[in-house]
Amino acid sequence: MRSQDFPTEFNLLIRAKYPLIYVVTAEEERAEKAIEQVGRSCNPSREVVYYDLVHGFIHNQQAKNNLLQALQIAEEADPQVPVIFVFRDLHRRLGGQRPDEMIVRQLRNLYRNLRSSRKTVVLLSPMLEVPSELEQQIAILNFPLPNADDIRTAIQQMVATEQLRLSGTGLEQLVKACMGLTRDHISHTLAKSLVQKQFISEADIDLVLIEKQQRIRQTEFLEFFAPYETLDSIGGLDNFKQWLLQRQQAFSDEARAFGLPNPKGVLLMGIQGTGKSLCAKAIAHLWRLPLLRLDVGKLFGSLVGQSESRTRQTIQLTEALAPCVLWMDEIDKAFAGMTGGGSTDSGTSQRVFGTLLTWMQEKETPVFIVATANNIDALPPELLRKGRFDEIFFINLPNCEERKQIFSVHLQRFRPTELRKFDIDRMAAIAKEFSGAEIEQAIIEGMYRAFHHNRDLTTEDIVGAVQDTFPLASTAREQINYMKAWAAQGRARSASSGEMDVKNGNA
Repeated sequence: MRSQDFPTEFNLLIRAKYPLIYVVTAEEERAEKAIEQVGRSCNPSREVVYYDLVHGFIHNQQAKNNLLQALQIAEEADPQVPVIFVFRDLHRRLGGQRPDEMIVRQLRNLYRNLRSSRKTVVLLSPMLEVPSELEQQIAILNFPLPNADDIRTAIQQMVATEQLRLSGTGLEQLVKACMGLTRDHISHTLAKSLVQKQFISEADIDLVLIEKQQRIRQTEFLEFFAPYETLDSIGGLDNFKQWLLQRQQAFSDEARAFGLPNPKGVLLMGIQGTGKSLCAKAIAHLWRLPLLRLDVGKLFGSLVGQSESRTRQTIQLTEALAPCVLWMDEIDKAFAGMTGGGSTDSGTSQRVFGTLLTWMQEKETPVFIVATANNIDALPPELLRKGRFDEIFFINLPNCEERKQIFSVHLQRFRPTELRKFDIDRMAAIAKEFSGAEIEQAIIEGMYRAFHHNRDLTTEDIVGAVQDTFPLASTAREQINYMKAWAAQGRARSASSGEMDVKNGNA
């Protein structure tokens, strides 16, 4: 939800006489200003009354440390007097394994008694905690992080014109860097620079990005990457590279003017070590977009409602950073067991999965999803349905020509001035069935051997390392052949144009 959409949606719920509205936000003051704005715009206008356990009702200090009494006061207020009661931080009384049964019952009473009145109760909390008894009675709104216009206005309010030493382009870069942060985070970060040097310049963009990385790191399930890998870091996969290059300007204004919709994403499937993670990083670098890595398994928390709350937080943060790339790593592991109905977490996996699927299908923000998977059978069929992704690519073990490219990429990194002295054709020929990761490790093993003998790396060192290594393909042959056959049925597109072995089953 965009920030300008919140007042519209909240106003609609007020006019429709929704008795209970739960607003989820970490920006309490900003949300309260928006609620007050809606209250003033109502006809007739509505007073906004605040309550918290420490102060009681702010205007008269009634019901301090007595939430049940406060809810009863709201229930007994004149039904014809238009008012919005805002209760702060009720999530602590509604969450956990045993929510406060008296508070739950009183909220159910409020739902029944306020439907025909001009009173609305708003639960304002940084976390969403709704017991099952109230799921059908409470309308939930997520208060969005500041958008570009909000951030631009905030910067101009925080920083005097003479202290803002930025070009027009520099200001837009600063605004983009601030996307995904709360207004308080932005204010504190800029305040540090003003205290230190009394002005804001392009150099402060890096400070904002560091603040953003720390903010995202605090979530524990999202990680912010500054990708340095390019398409040149990937050996082979020419079909996939061409597909990416065709979409290099997909998020530009020119693409929108042409009528192109935002690309949704891509699913990369293949055995471990074939470069799926490297591809995700290369996409973000090629398209010059921020990269977020989502550990889907860490979305699942131990507390009731925590998993769903983390999922909503992920979506909100990601959309605030758009355009960006969201990398869902090893998504098959997170939802393993769902295909056979083996989930034993009271439906949490299904709810999280359903929320992600709905968002992937309906999102309008420019978030490009890169999902990686090793095990086809662990993926729920709904994920593979057309419309979730723009394309599904199968990344097979590299063929001989691709192995040459992979050897060249890694040797260029380890021995950039001595590449010509290595017999790449020979190494590629004997490294049959090796993945890209296994080729890299063979080179590193060869370097250890050369270092041990106090001499430089040679072809023989690498050949010896290859011959002493048993590739994963030798023990996972059935899985590889199954994936090849699955892809050959037209369910996935080959990432390599020279992939003749996808259909005949040869490695």
